[in-house]
Amino acid sequence: MSKRSLDTELVYLGTRPCPQTGAVCPPIYQSSTFAQEAPGVYREFDYTRTDNPTRSVLQGMLAAAENAKHALAFASGMGAIDCIFGLLEAGDHVVTGDDIYGGTYRYLTDIAKTRGVTFEFIKIDDEATLRGALSRTKTRMVWFESPTNPLLNLVDIEMVVRVAKEFGCWTAIDNTFMSSYFQKPLDFGVDFVMHSMTKYLNGHSDVIMGAVMTNRTDCYERLKFVQNAVGATCSPFDCFLAIRGMKTLGVRMRAHAENALKVAQWLEGHEKIERVLYPGLVSSPHHELAKKQMSGFGGMVSFYLKADLEGTKRFLTGTELFTLAVSLGGVESLIEQPATMTHFEMPKEVREAVGIGDNLVRASIGIEDADDLIADLDQALAKI
Repeated sequence: MSKRSLDTELVYLGTRPCPQTGAVCPPIYQSSTFAQEAPGVYREFDYTRTDNPTRSVLQGMLAAAENAKHALAFASGMGAIDCIFGLLEAGDHVVTGDDIYGGTYRYLTDIAKTRGVTFEFIKIDDEATLRGALSRTKTRMVWFESPTNPLLNLVDIEMVVRVAKEFGCWTAIDNTFMSSYFQKPLDFGVDFVMHSMTKYLNGHSDVIMGAVMTNRTDCYERLKFVQNAVGATCSPFDCFLAIRGMKTLGVRMRAHAENALKVAQWLEGHEKIERVLYPGLVSSPHHELAKKQMSGFGGMVSFYLKADLEGTKRFLTGTELFTLAVSLGGVESLIEQPATMTHFEMPKEVREAVGIGDNLVRASIGIEDADDLIADLDQALAKI
C-alpha cells in the first residue's frame, strides 16, 4: 500500500487485536512487574516504571503522529519538561521566550535555578535578539513555544533551529497548543518536542500526561534513562485512555480549528472586544507564518476585553457553556483569565510587560456547535 494518512495510522496503531483473544482494543496491562525466565533474563518487560506493553502502544502512536523515531510518555507535561531539562548540567544556560506557560516559568525560576541552570527570557521571535542572547552566553538549549501560551505569538521554527545550530545549541519546543496533527517541529529540525498530553493528544480532560518526541537516538537513551530513574511515568490505564483519545485526534483537531476560526471572526467584530489573538485571522500579524509552518490554526483563541478586572470577572463567571477552568484541549470549551489562573505566579510587572493584562481572556474552543458557543459568549459579554 502507499503511505497512509495520519488519521488512518492512529486508528490502526491504536487497534492491535490481541493474538490470544482477538480483542480489538489493546489490553490494559495493569501489572507492576513481569515474570523473568531466569535472574536478569526477561522477555521484553520487567517493571512497569521502566516500560509497559500498553505504554509501548501509546508511544508508538506518539512517534507516528510527530514523525519521530522515539517517543516517551510521562505522568504529566511538567514531568516531560523535567526530563528534557535533565539533559542539562549545572552551569548550562537556557534561552527561552518571555511569554511562556506559567508552569514552565515557575519551573525555571524555582527548580532549574536551584540546580545551577541559568536562563534568560527574551523576545525569541526576533532573530537579532536571539543571536544577541546566544552570543553573550554559552547557551546549551533554546526552549520555546509556538504559538505561545497565552498570547498566541508565533515563532519562526526554521529560524530558531538555524540560529541555534550556528551556536551549537539544542532546540526544544512545547508543541501542546498545535498538537502533532497541525504542527510537526521535528520536520523543521527541532531536537526535542514536548506535549502536555493532558490537552489535545488525549482530548477528553480525564488524564494528566506528558510526552517527549525526538529523532536524536543519542539523546533518547539518556532521556529514557532519566524517565526510568526519576519515575515520572504514567499508569497503564491512563495510557489506555490516551490511546482511545489519539484515535480521534484528526477529527477533533479539525473541529476545534473550524469552531475557533468562527468564534475568533465573531469576536473580532464585537464592540466590547479590544483585540483578538488567533493566527487563523487574516488580520493576525502571524497569519502568513502560520500558513507556512502549520497545517491548521488550532483551537485556542485569546482576546482582550474592553473591561477592567471586575468587568472581566463578570464576563468569565457569566458564561453558561464555557466552563471557567484551567487546562485546554478537551472536547468541551473552557475559558480562563491567565493573570489570576495559569500565569498567576509570574510577577505582575513581568506579566504586564509581555501583555498578560487583567482583561486578557484565554479560551479553549471545543467541538460543540459553533453558533451555540457564540451565543454563550454574546450573552456573557452583555454582562459587562
